[in-house]
Amino acid sequence: MEEKISDIKKRFEDADEKSMRLLVEEYSHSDKAGIVKLADKYRRQLEKLDAERLRVENMLSYEKEYGMYLNICGIDEAGRGPLAGPVVAAAVILPKDARILYVNDSKQLSEKKREELYDVIMKEAVSVGVGIASPARIDEINILQADYEAMREAVSKLNPAPDLLLNDAVIIPQLEMKQISIIKGDAKSLSIASASIIAKVTRDRMMYEYDKLYPEYGFASNKGYGSQAHIEALKQYGPCPIHRRSFIGNFI
Repeated sequence: MEEKISDIKKRFEDADEKSMRLLVEEYSHSDKAGIVKLADKYRRQLEKLDAERLRVENMLSYEKEYGMYLNICGIDEAGRGPLAGPVVAAAVILPKDARILYVNDSKQLSEKKREELYDVIMKEAVSVGVGIASPARIDEINILQADYEAMREAVSKLNPAPDLLLNDAVIIPQLEMKQISIIKGDAKSLSIASASIIAKVTRDRMMYEYDKLYPEYGFASNKGYGSQAHIEALKQYGPCPIHRRSFIGNFI
């Protein structure tokens, strides 16, 4: 009895990856154009999956180069540029065999994808540390020093402690372990990219909470960055407690 295309489609939909590859091979030579088209659709899905695995493998070049270190930590931050809110740093130690698909520089991902990957990273990581420097602290010691302080706090919360840091374009003062500064590291290292996602999601969640306290500034949408609407609200209402006084002199 000849299979219906709807039944074949369900077989594809219910298949795990190994079974799907077998189904693609089985049906790609069918004499029915609709079945060949269906097989080609899933072949393309598998090709995309293979390409993603290769991309992630390429993002482990630094982790492999320094593989003699036991606990390799990626570090990144979120929130250096905004007019309001904290700067948040994250430090992430991944297992040596970690291959978390779709992890990338957080700026290249949708908010929904960042939230999904946040949960995966938190589940799979050996350890995650988060450090936060408040707007007042940023004003007190400047954004660069506050950034370093948040990074040191993030590292201090890791257990086990790292013996190598992979950093996104910085060397963090006052830390004794070896550090590697990687330009655009959040696009080149899986560990740094994972840290960028943790930092970004953590800070965005904080800004949603601040939006409830100070709704006139639109923090839920602008996350404290200097959008036109945010600057207009700043001029109209003046600064709120989470504005960085050292950042807003040109607007008020």
